[in-house]
Amino acid sequence: MKYHFLGKINSPEELKKLSSEELNILCSEIREEIMNTVSLNGGHLASNLGVVELTVALHRAFNAPDDAIIFDVGHQCYTHKLLTGRYKAFHTLRQKDGISGFMRPEESAYDPFVTGHSSNSVSAACGIAKANTMAGNDNYTVAVIGDGALTGGLAFEGLNNAASNHDRLILILNDNKMSISKNVGALARSLSRVRTNIVYYRIKNVVERFISRIPLIGKPLRNSIYNSKLMLKNVLYHSNIFEGLGFDYLGPVDGHNIEKLSQALLIAKNSKRPVLIHALTVKGKGYKFAEASPGNYHGVAPFNVEVGLETSGSHNFSVAFGMALSRLAEKYPKVVAVTAAMTSGTGLREFSLKYPSRFFDVGIAEQHAVTFAAGLATKGFKPFFAVYSSFLQRGFDQVLHDAAIENLPITLCVDRAGLVGSDGETHQGVFDISFLSAIPNVSIYSPSTYEELEGLLKKAVDRDRGVYVIRYPRGGAIPLPEELRMPKDEPTVLSKKSQTAVISYGINFSFCYKALQNEAVDLVKLNRLTDLSDSFIDRLKNYKTIYMFEETVPNGSIGEHLSARLIAKHYCGRFYHKTVKNEFVKQATQSEQRRRYGLDVQSVHEIVLKEEK
Repeated sequence: MKYHFLGKINSPEELKKLSSEELNILCSEIREEIMNTVSLNGGHLASNLGVVELTVALHRAFNAPDDAIIFDVGHQCYTHKLLTGRYKAFHTLRQKDGISGFMRPEESAYDPFVTGHSSNSVSAACGIAKANTMAGNDNYTVAVIGDGALTGGLAFEGLNNAASNHDRLILILNDNKMSISKNVGALARSLSRVRTNIVYYRIKNVVERFISRIPLIGKPLRNSIYNSKLMLKNVLYHSNIFEGLGFDYLGPVDGHNIEKLSQALLIAKNSKRPVLIHALTVKGKGYKFAEASPGNYHGVAPFNVEVGLETSGSHNFSVAFGMALSRLAEKYPKVVAVTAAMTSGTGLREFSLKYPSRFFDVGIAEQHAVTFAAGLATKGFKPFFAVYSSFLQRGFDQVLHDAAIENLPITLCVDRAGLVGSDGETHQGVFDISFLSAIPNVSIYSPSTYEELEGLLKKAVDRDRGVYVIRYPRGGAIPLPEELRMPKDEPTVLSKKSQTAVISYGINFSFCYKALQNEAVDLVKLNRLTDLSDSFIDRLKNYKTIYMFEETVPNGSIGEHLSARLIAKHYCGRFYHKTVKNEFVKQATQSEQRRRYGLDVQSVHEIVLKEEK
């Protein structure tokens, strides 16, 4: 599609030549390009539509890449990519060998830091700004963080450190009153009350400079007035958390008005202290379906722009989990659900509506979620924390220190475990087994079917000790025979009296079964992945050849643990271990990724039969 302005923007410098009217046309073209591309490739829609004018204003006010502009999470960076020389490649968004859906320094000098997960922008900006100060340059550092990402603990750690330093640091709070799920907690309520007058900041610097120049008494008088001013503002405007931390606060500003945004950014650039600009935006701006339902249009699969998303949705493990947990909650009053700003993504929407008093969305705070669940468990409740595998990484210390060390019965429902497709390096669920299997008192299960998933949830309710992990993939199940659909602790062996065993679990076992069900090999399905019995290891010793397939990195994998157990038993056969490599998995479809690592149906068939011949 040809655009009047967008196709001619090769760098942010060209924005500075456009009039207000031309900028408004450009913003409309950007929205059209984002909607068209995301409708074909999938991606993050509503959040990107909400920051078009804000991004244009930022690139007009600053000189990137010398001035670093960091978009937290990366869900907000599509306009940034279109304005920084990537328009011609934008059609490859989230595709194999295409441009990333997140900020990626390897991709462009305009992306100063990786921001695939939320809440790290403030800390990264603090570091970059301090490095600029130490190097003696005058570059600015800007972090754009959403009100949802601001609920993450790391953001608070960064804020606490940021204002104590007199670096050229500017924070933009993109307040759309909507993170992935509805914002919760005292901070979200506080933001809606934060109000000050931008005119105040226009005269502040002039007055401060004038007073400071008065001989002898200038600086003491300035400090006295500054303290009195704070007292007056507390009475008139009420103080807010950012001023309390030491920021100059500007706003709120209309986040869709480039002129007003530019004015605020100019004032911020002239401040002598770190500044926070509070910009009010509309998530999904310019697309009626996304404006009406921004949560549903956060991360989307390909869809028809004219009619919007399909409302029925496909059945998958996330949906099956939510339905099963709702059924359990009806029977067991002590069952409670916890999520970290992912109500819809983890399938808990129905649960939240049916059992609101037993549903807890704690915001983007996985660490708190784990310890909160542990606290619930100490009082006899049965907490189920639903979390994406890649987000659980943030809660590792709490799983170890606050739950496992006390052997508390919490259940981690680990969604999107394994390869997840086009979300790219930051979101692949290939590390959870490695870090969870290292922790005592943790039992890991990986269901292959919906029936097995529901049975494991029931088992989790019935036990009263130990961290229970149920991990399942992105997408749907593959049909298996009835004997393989129900939960068990001990491995299931489909024996054909072969000298070759093929071992796997979860969705990978389903691929192995589909590939080899008619071949003369024994298929072994692991149900519980940890604490495999000595009798099972002794049985494996009898095979001349063992193949192991799993969607995880090899270091700390189940195959690594299994091979170590076999070696300890003096196993003399051949052990083939097929995993994801020890690398960050590049974006592609799930099918393309599985094919690359030899984990799809065709690859399993080829690998095993080739070796057997």
